[in-house]
Order: sequence, then structure tokens, then C-alpha cells
Amino acid sequence: MGKVVANAIMSLDGYVAKQDNTIGPLFDWLQNGEVAIPAPAGDFTVHLAPASTEHWRRWVSSVGALVCGRTLFEVARGWQGRHSLDVPVVVVTHQVPTEWVDAHPDAPFTFVTDGVEAAVAKARELAGDRVVAVTGGTIARQCLDLGLLDEVAVDLVPVLLGEGNRPFFGQLAAPEVLLGNPTVCIQGDRVIHLVFPVRDQTSPA
Repeated sequence: MGKVVANAIMSLDGYVAKQDNTIGPLFDWLQNGEVAIPAPAGDFTVHLAPASTEHWRRWVSSVGALVCGRTLFEVARGWQGRHSLDVPVVVVTHQVPTEWVDAHPDAPFTFVTDGVEAAVAKARELAGDRVVAVTGGTIARQCLDLGLLDEVAVDLVPVLLGEGNRPFFGQLAAPEVLLGNPTVCIQGDRVIHLVFPVRDQTSPA
């Protein structure tokens, strides 16, 4: 089985979106370089600085399935039935959006109504030996609380948003969570790419 990784593009004060769900300058680094890389689904092209290029390619090629919540699914309008990474998407929801499903019969989307743990299990089944990427926010927090995460990957952008409606993890069940030292630390242009292993929280530090 592949790893389960919570990933997000995040401001220095911990937000992945502004109050109105816009992203402000968080994604600017995806278009500030000279290396053009089409997304796997072909719906957009990033233009990266050389330092970010190999990291981006490695990450995109490693992902085998995505897990997200209903809010992000709605904000993204279901990615029109095909995520930019061109992998299956598992959506955690209280109710299946039957009209959307009927309108997108061939979309590789699975809607799970019995919780995050079941959603991650389904995503791991779909991903095989590849990574299950978990979006930031409520779903990432629940995965962390349940001990489902192997790593936390952050594209850290040097901006302070001041406020936002989606912190990366939000209110955790534990008073604090210690991560391991970063296994990846790459300085790009207007971004730092970081990957932290998630420690076993039952073991002594």
C-alpha cells in the first residue's frame, strides 16, 4: 500500500484559502517560472521555476487517488468530472449528490457517506501502491486524529493572509502533534516545498 499524505499550498500563518474561498497569492509560484508542465488531465499548464520542477513532477506522478471533503468538491465544481491530476477522487460527504452523479456517469468519483476512515480505505484500494493525497482542512485533521496519515506535505508560501476560512488542519483532537524532521526541503521561487513524516503519537518523543 502507498502512503497517505496530507498536502496543501499554505500561507505562513497556516491558511489554504481566504475567507471568500479565493486563494490570493498562494498559487502564484505555479506560474512564475520558465518550465512549462501540462497537468495530467490537460486542463491547465504550470510554469515553474527550475527548483520546483522536479519536486512537482515527482509529486504528481506519485499520486494514485485523492480524498477530499464535500466543501472542496463544491468549491471546485467537481472539477467538471475529471481532476487535474487525472486520478480517482473519493469525496467524504453526508449525502451523495445524485444529480451530479447522473450528469457525470463516467467520472472516476466515489462518494463515501460512512466517514473518513472508510474513504481512505477506498482511496488506498484505488491507488494501489501509489500515494493517497488528502486535501487540507477538515479531512486532513480527521485523518491525523485517526492516525491515518504517513506524511504532511506543505508548499509554504511567504505571505501572511491574516485570516482565512480554511486552516490546514484546524482544531486538532490532541493538544499538540509532533512531526518528524523534514525529509524534503526545497527552496523554490516564492515557495518552499516541505515534507514531514508523521510520528507515532503513542510512542515517546
